[in-house]
Amino acid sequence: MATLFISDLHLDRTRPAIVSLFLDFLEQYARRADALYILGDLFEAWIGDDDDAELGHTVAGALRAWVESGVSAYLLHGNRDFLIGQVFASAGKVQLLPESVVIELAGESVLLLHGDTLCTDDVEYQAFRAQVRDPAWQAGLLAQSLAQRRALASQLRETSRQATQLKGTEITDVNPVAVERALRTHGVDSLIHGHTHRPAIHRWMLDGRSARRAVLGDWYEQGSVLCCDRAGWRLESLPLPGA
Repeated sequence: MATLFISDLHLDRTRPAIVSLFLDFLEQYARRADALYILGDLFEAWIGDDDDAELGHTVAGALRAWVESGVSAYLLHGNRDFLIGQVFASAGKVQLLPESVVIELAGESVLLLHGDTLCTDDVEYQAFRAQVRDPAWQAGLLAQSLAQRRALASQLRETSRQATQLKGTEITDVNPVAVERALRTHGVDSLIHGHTHRPAIHRWMLDGRSARRAVLGDWYEQGSVLCCDRAGWRLESLPLPGA
């Protein structure tokens, strides 16, 4: 049995093929997994657990069926879905995790993050992140109507898209010093994260020990999953239906 890790699905009603791929993934992988970790950005945008859009209910129902089949599911917030709360988690029977958590994986302690906190060279983004993670800011946003929140989410996505196009890849990638600081802070040698959309498994020496960092892929053109089992860690791509 394998422990599975995914992130950056960016599920959205305008991308039904990716939604279908995720639902198929849950059905097909349930037989070969004992746990699923979703490391942020499950949705393109999440405007609150009171959102009445069909997509949220569909995804929660699929996750609930996964858990009821006997497989655990865990979720931590990304930069697009940080407003996911306990109502959605309860509907999907998923356990919400803090933004950084250490788990035991095949006898090894492994740090899990979304990954955006490691992109310390992107000073503009880090300032924005601090703003939107502030409880008072979130409370003010959730007090607005659904229509107002949808409009703001659309505006923020477009602003983010334009800003990213203007930044170099070295700015939007993780900072190596931040990566090593995180490993040392948590007392681990392995890390799994998403956010950067640059799937790979990196290995290097840190303080005389072998360190490992697995980066999860996005789900824009295909699916991406990290499978961890007795054979090791491996990234797998999932083709779109009909591809």
